[in-house]
Amino acid sequence: MEEEEEEQREWRLYEAYNELHGLAQDLQTPFDAPAVLVVGHQTDGKSALVEALMGFQFNHVGGGTKTRRPITLHMKYEPHCHSPLCHLVSDTDPSHSTQKTLPQIQAHIEAENARLEHDASAQFSAAEIIIKVQYKHCPNLTIIDTPGLIAPAPGRKNRALQAQARAVESLVRAKMQHKDFIILCLEDCSDWSNATTRRLVMQVDPDLARTVVVSTKLDTRIPQFARPSDVEVFLSPPPSTLDGCILGDSPFFTSVPSGRVGSGSGYLYASNDDFKQAVCFREIEDVASLEEKLGRVLSKQERSRIGVSKLRLFLEELLQKRYINNVPLIIPLLEKEYRSVTRKLSDINQELSTLDEARLKEKGRAFHDMFLTKLSLLLKGTVVAPPDKFGETLQDERTNGGAFVGADGVQFPHKLIPNAGMRLYGGAQYHRAMAEFRFVVGGIKCPPITREEIVNACGVEDIHDGTNYSRTACVIAVAKARDTFEPFLHQLGSRLLYILKRLLPISVYLLQKDSEYLSGHEVFLRRVASAFNNFAESTEKSCREKCMEDLVSTTRYVSWSLHNKSRAGLRQFLDSFGGTEHSNACNNPTTTVLQTSANEKEDTKSQLDVKLSHVASGTDSSSSIQTTETKLADLLDSTLWNRRLAPSSERIVYGLVQQIFHGIREYFLVSTELKFNCFLLMPIVDKLPALLREDLESAFQDDLDNVFDITNLKHSFGQQKRDTEIELKRIKRLKEKFRMIHEQLILNRSM
Repeated sequence: MEEEEEEQREWRLYEAYNELHGLAQDLQTPFDAPAVLVVGHQTDGKSALVEALMGFQFNHVGGGTKTRRPITLHMKYEPHCHSPLCHLVSDTDPSHSTQKTLPQIQAHIEAENARLEHDASAQFSAAEIIIKVQYKHCPNLTIIDTPGLIAPAPGRKNRALQAQARAVESLVRAKMQHKDFIILCLEDCSDWSNATTRRLVMQVDPDLARTVVVSTKLDTRIPQFARPSDVEVFLSPPPSTLDGCILGDSPFFTSVPSGRVGSGSGYLYASNDDFKQAVCFREIEDVASLEEKLGRVLSKQERSRIGVSKLRLFLEELLQKRYINNVPLIIPLLEKEYRSVTRKLSDINQELSTLDEARLKEKGRAFHDMFLTKLSLLLKGTVVAPPDKFGETLQDERTNGGAFVGADGVQFPHKLIPNAGMRLYGGAQYHRAMAEFRFVVGGIKCPPITREEIVNACGVEDIHDGTNYSRTACVIAVAKARDTFEPFLHQLGSRLLYILKRLLPISVYLLQKDSEYLSGHEVFLRRVASAFNNFAESTEKSCREKCMEDLVSTTRYVSWSLHNKSRAGLRQFLDSFGGTEHSNACNNPTTTVLQTSANEKEDTKSQLDVKLSHVASGTDSSSSIQTTETKLADLLDSTLWNRRLAPSSERIVYGLVQQIFHGIREYFLVSTELKFNCFLLMPIVDKLPALLREDLESAFQDDLDNVFDITNLKHSFGQQKRDTEIELKRIKRLKEKFRMIHEQLILNRSM
């Protein structure tokens, strides 16, 4: 009787933990039940070992990837169950399970593997296939079989397999993070210095404190050892070789016989009992082979580590200890979860009670005000939103929002921009982007000018065929300026729009943090988000068009006062060319006359009137008049009538182009920054509130039901209420189970 009562207590304990594990998976709660997590590479014999531990075959075993979803097996020892009784837990409704035969279980697993194999977006899934099993050969264990780790070959042609390897490794690492899981680490090797699977396991469990190491395929290892000393080292590896304090103090060694259960020529075992018996015989043969190699009888300690049955006994005892020790810790967690779900149910009931028109309008207007407050706060500056989550370095910003790139395709080194390495958002990020724009555009030099461009720009006038180098310089300068600066205008608009749109998710975070977010009202929230994004896009487009008008005006007509600031600037510019050719001034009348001409342009009379006035005053001799006339003739010959481009003429054109280009650049910089601040940034502050309120009130008047989707809201909240009530009942039932188990354990200790 006492044995039966003890067995009943153990069953209740295992059943409670199985239910707790299912609850943790379904509700993603912070607690979990102890379980054995099997980790190993492909072809390490993972699935075969799991089948041997269970005492029956059910899975698809073989080379390649046969497991693409973790398989959780809640096993319960049932002496009266002569064939495995399996229940497959529903993926959509975890509280519901369906009894399945072993072929049906295997077909379901294979179908899931095939589905994921052909799913290019996700070839592996972390969602567990949960199977409850009762059988006379089953241990009382919960085992999770994970997809096999992959060791792909290097090289570009193996990229697909490398991507799969990363996906599997990520999935397995996430499963190992559960502190209550015992990790069953499988190693398929003869030398313990090769830590193929331990390499990954020790990233999560560095000391192997919750890891059981298992060497599989022992029957194939034994013939490889030539000397007894090699076998001794393999069975008892030195601490320097096997790092950490592994569970059980030393590795386990297992062999699983090949062959499948079934009827027909391709099957080796007629029943699962035959398979179970073959596993036992294999264990006896392994012990005999080891004793033959060693030339001695294995000690009791050594025998306790060899064979599937010894591993199963060790895991069962270990898990039972964990179950019992964790009972007092789980009750407070369940209490906390019960309180949390109770509050959640209360909130849902509160939401259901406020689904009338007046209250919904009030909530919508209040959200409107709070949303605008968060936007304003982000622009003015705040540290409430964590920079590591929402901030962006300049490199991140360039990648996501676009970089400032000129015609040469070269980006300005981001390290030279102030605060480039800082993770910014909101107004700080906007200011940094504008500063980068000033740095990049302000440093642009006039593109190179070729002689062909100068000659082509000369063209033919509508009344004569002479050359006009002033016009030539203007034609070249405005064309270069337009081609250079227009792309930067579009890039700036795109970048600043990206930064402003980022304000939306950060504002949502701040609202959620302050419990001001309208959770459940997705239609209304999407409308607000859409209105904000549309406003930002239309405002940016309008601002960019204004800036484009400025660029067009400055590249359509050249005002010398704009580019030279004063006539003195032009004279200084021409003097700089005259100075370089001072030694040739006597032999080059063109330069001399140009300089004279520039100086005399300060008078309101024409150049010819100035010369005549000098003659009338009597200060110049007749020879001086002749010299000046000769220089004028030479000037006309070299600039108006002669199309051969002299070096001095080329330099003058180039200098004029530089002067005009730089004038356009300075005006473009100032006007663009000013307009984006006035017509993009400021409307977010002073125009957006009125527009959002107008859109909101218009929607309230036209169709309030569609704005809040009241019908679907009632249905959604109703469904949430029903699901939460079921969840609350499950937690309450489980809490009572663990309390009874805890009381029974205390009673047993006192007796």
